Amino acid sequence: MAGNPRQAGGAAGGPGQDPVAVCRLADMPVVSDFSRQLDDIFYASSGTKSFADEATQAEFHTRWLGRYLEHYSDWFYVAVQGGRLIGYLAGCTDDPARVPRFSDIAYFKDLADQTLLYPAHLHVNVAEGLRGAGVGARLVARYVEDLRHAGIDGVHLVTGVDQRNVIFYQRNGFEAVKRLPWRGGEVVMLARSL
Repeated sequence: MAGNPRQAGGAAGGPGQDPVAVCRLADMPVVSDFSRQLDDIFYASSGTKSFADEATQAEFHTRWLGRYLEHYSDWFYVAVQGGRLIGYLAGCTDDPARVPRFSDIAYFKDLADQTLLYPAHLHVNVAEGLRGAGVGARLVARYVEDLRHAGIDGVHLVTGVDQRNVIFYQRNGFEAVKRLPWRGGEVVMLARSL
């Protein structure tokens, strides 16, 4: 999948703008201070804005971002424009209900019947000010294309039923397949067959 990362994923930016490169992390164009930019997008996109202590924050970071970089970097995608990270997709092809690495996320045991059908999963986050500009959709399209080439049958994600990202994922071909009560609220598993 190597090649010119500025052409990976398709379209350029608007008139007078640098093109948006959508590619795997390994093929990423140079981004100075990548880790800081990644964390900025991660925390700005998160529904959790405060932490009891540094250990709790580190655990949160590892759960939703760090483990993907460490163990699944082949399925980690970035969107870069003008040397700046503007979005990312953290993906994984392991069924989280059947892999011990994800046992810290308790709801997966209740979703195991569905994750069997849709084993891959993802998280997408885009920089503030660029949400709704098609960056997230391009990240999802690239990931789905690569999943198909790898012979993966389906992909899913889990989010709160009232989160703004539900509509985004539905626009990108995902459908609600299961809802669960969770920590005083409700989560929904959205999935897409490939």
